[in-house]
Amino acid sequence: MKDNDDKYEKAERGSTKILPKTALLILLCGLSFYLGGLYCGKNKLEINDVAKAGSSLDVVDNSPQVKSVSFPECSSDYQDYTPCTDPRKWKKYGTHRLTFMERHCPPVFDRKQCLVPPPNGYKSPIRWPKSKNECWYRNVPYDWINKQKSNQHWLKKEGDKFHFPGGGTMFPNGVSAYVDLMQDLIPEMKDGTIRTAIDTGCGVASWGGDLLDRGILTVSLAPRDNHEAQVQFALERGIPAILGIISTQRLPFPSNSFDMAHCSRCLIPWTEFGGVYLLEVHRILRPGGFWVLSGPPVNYENRWKGWDTTVEAQRSNYEKLQDLLTSMCFKMYAKKDDIAVWQKSPDNACYNKLSNDPDAYPPKCDDSLEPDSAWYTPIRPCVVVPSPKLKKTGLESTPKWPQRLHATPERISDVPGGNGGLFKRDGSKWKARAKHYKKLLPAVGSDKIRNVMDMNTAYGGLAAALVDDPLWVMNVVSSYAANTLPVVFDRGLIGTYHDWCEAFSTYPRTYDLLHVDGLFTSESQRCEMKYVMLEMDRILRPNGYAIIRESSYFVDNIASVAKGLRWSCRKEQTESESENEKLLICQKKLWYSSNATSETK
Repeated sequence: MKDNDDKYEKAERGSTKILPKTALLILLCGLSFYLGGLYCGKNKLEINDVAKAGSSLDVVDNSPQVKSVSFPECSSDYQDYTPCTDPRKWKKYGTHRLTFMERHCPPVFDRKQCLVPPPNGYKSPIRWPKSKNECWYRNVPYDWINKQKSNQHWLKKEGDKFHFPGGGTMFPNGVSAYVDLMQDLIPEMKDGTIRTAIDTGCGVASWGGDLLDRGILTVSLAPRDNHEAQVQFALERGIPAILGIISTQRLPFPSNSFDMAHCSRCLIPWTEFGGVYLLEVHRILRPGGFWVLSGPPVNYENRWKGWDTTVEAQRSNYEKLQDLLTSMCFKMYAKKDDIAVWQKSPDNACYNKLSNDPDAYPPKCDDSLEPDSAWYTPIRPCVVVPSPKLKKTGLESTPKWPQRLHATPERISDVPGGNGGLFKRDGSKWKARAKHYKKLLPAVGSDKIRNVMDMNTAYGGLAAALVDDPLWVMNVVSSYAANTLPVVFDRGLIGTYHDWCEAFSTYPRTYDLLHVDGLFTSESQRCEMKYVMLEMDRILRPNGYAIIRESSYFVDNIASVAKGLRWSCRKEQTESESENEKLLICQKKLWYSSNATSETK
């Protein structure tokens, strides 16, 4: 027993020596594992955050980079692809009030990840101002509209060009004579009072084109319909235009925006569905603004025989239209021949009378309906009454053009943090930036650049800085950003709401210059960079430019995607030489589909 006891005693003493060494070894290994895991975990967390910031980012050696990407060519039948107004999808949607022509964007899994090719034989567009009267046939190769509308002098194909003689259904003597008569009826068109206009059902935008020469900036609006490529013709000519239709959703503009609205036999059934189409025109017109109508039922006494109707039916339509306009606080302003002009009430006295009548139709909209909400917002059958607190938004109170461009708009106070001082500083900032852009890209300000889009503007500062150049700017305000678009319109500029996670309402190859200011930084959590840049490529003309102003963090990643789009880019310093922000100056190359003939190459 003693031997056994000694054995156990020795073993116990030996174990007491081994245990501290083993415990120490385990402790050191555990500590090493913990520290290593903590360090590696920290790096892993940082890498994931970087990848999350730009969903197309990859990380190599702890620095964010984009994988080398390339995009295939779309097939040639996608040369005029408009993703959110795609005729291929129309059968999926209802025909009531032509809702199938509204925006219906494809889901993520159905988005095209390919480069939209130009038509075979595409050429660089004819430069402004010559482009207002002619364009290359191969750039918009549509024979249907030429055959159907040449007798109305919309356009005429001669050789390898389309010519635009300035005709229209309601102005057989030419658009200039038509506008001359309109100016006689509305003297405010001559003195700078009227600066912004919208043309619903614009044809090939001859009306908007003529107004440009008279200092009036017009948004020409038309759906993608059987008059193929109305909006594409307009933009090819260098005239502002956008795809859209007054149907069940509000137009993507704030309330009290336009000084004038126009319809020349646009075939919109103004008195149907409770007058909702007129209610939308009323919403976007500023107080004291004008609505101009030519075509049925105006001048029905002399025109009804050519409209395949009866004089009684047209008289009834005209009376119904007049009653409806009166109920919305419009008054007849002038009328002559085929043109009738109504003016929206310049004050709220008329609306106050309507509110006291419980049987009035249409009723006033309640306060829960935001007047400026206009991105996928249904049109409601009620009158949007201008806010009584706005005293200087009406046409009579707005400074005349060009003074209004730099006058501090009243509605800047509705923008969080907005004030007169900020507005003035913004103007000075963009003046310096535009000057710097012209040094880096001399094409800005020349006839090489006509159609410009500022993809995420605040107050239209870039457009204001370039106002004396032979170009126009579509100012885009994000539907998720602060509502600054009313300020843009109050300055006498034009723009639209948009969400860049979706395709823009335009045809391919319609802009010469795209400007981006921090868009990828602000929208990286919602929109994948790849899809935004594919959309930029779709709407940018071959040989067109992009000025991308972004944080240094994103610039290299954007350049990598741009290379996959076949763009050439160079990195430049900003005017302040900031280390936190850089510029990319990019140009889209002209290429033809691999199926194109050698002659077109």
